[in-house]
Amino acid sequence: MHKMLYFMVVIVLLCPASYSFGFSDRAQDCSKCHILKEDEALTLLRNFAPNLKILEIRTSPVKGMWEVDIEVGNKNYVAYVDFSKKYFLPGPIFEIKARKNLTQERLIEISKVDVSQIPLEDALVMGDKMAKYKVIVFDDPD
Repeated sequence: MHKMLYFMVVIVLLCPASYSFGFSDRAQDCSKCHILKEDEALTLLRNFAPNLKILEIRTSPVKGMWEVDIEVGNKNYVAYVDFSKKYFLPGPIFEIKARKNLTQERLIEISKVDVSQIPLEDALVMGDKMAKYKVIVFDDPD
């Protein structure tokens, strides 16, 4: 009897969650109604890292959340904030079927360095200057 009652309570509690994102099959864009501005994100996340900088905010691969690209101390991070602006998820999101770490892929994307912007006037060049691939090593002699 208790198992049946427990089962019914669980079903009733899960029913609202099953249709809460019912727009997905109707091509509804949730970002039209739900907006997270940079100043809001700063206010929400400042308690976790006072000196953070917001790089970009976009809808996340998970419905009902924003992906917030942040920089703290010259390091980039990806965090997630839900549409209700009550929950913050600093950890990675994995796509189960594809077995991909979506957060890591995004981190790689936002952390890329444009090598053409690195000044090489005072660089010590070893090997062919016109080589197809180059390795740039940074060293601090002090």
